[in-house]
Amino acid sequence: MKIRFFSVLAVTSLLSLGVIAGCSNPCAAKTKTSASTSTEAKANPCASKANPCASKANPCASKANPCASKANPCASKAASIGAPLAQELQGKPVIVDVFATWCSACKNIAPTLSQLKKDYDGKANFVVLDVSDRATSTEAEAKANQLGLSKFLAENKAQTGLVAIIDPATGKILAQHRNNPNVADYTTVLNAAIPQ
Repeated sequence: MKIRFFSVLAVTSLLSLGVIAGCSNPCAAKTKTSASTSTEAKANPCASKANPCASKANPCASKANPCASKANPCASKAASIGAPLAQELQGKPVIVDVFATWCSACKNIAPTLSQLKKDYDGKANFVVLDVSDRATSTEAEAKANQLGLSKFLAENKAQTGLVAIIDPATGKILAQHRNNPNVADYTTVLNAAIPQ
């Protein structure tokens, strides 16, 4: 998916450069403007000629972005985990962190999660599913099974650095971000999800 996106981006960039180069004014290079080499002012032989490409539309303008219709790969996972979460998680939005000690994205978002835990203490449930190694993955699977998050973990086990906000009553995924340290992206969803 990423390779396809970057190859399309590269081809589009190269085509755009070709169009720009092909549409430059061919007369611009022929114009003499140096007054020191010529005592009489010569008229620009191309001044009356229009840019031959000025009327041509951008050949890529009508083409849609090939990736515009494709959803965020993290968000393309199920919009719901299929069922309500465990009784112990009910009444507060659930923030699920798919974590690994070796994950650079997890280290990047750690300050954000720490801030959220501080700001939403008692207002949201925090669940960390540690998939660092075989032993912690086994514990995470048991924890996910107990909390009703088995399907979520099965679909996202390889997505370390992923944080999801889930409505425990419906199992609906309200937001899902991977390696996103922007606190506001989480607080907006959490504030709307917290019962008043």
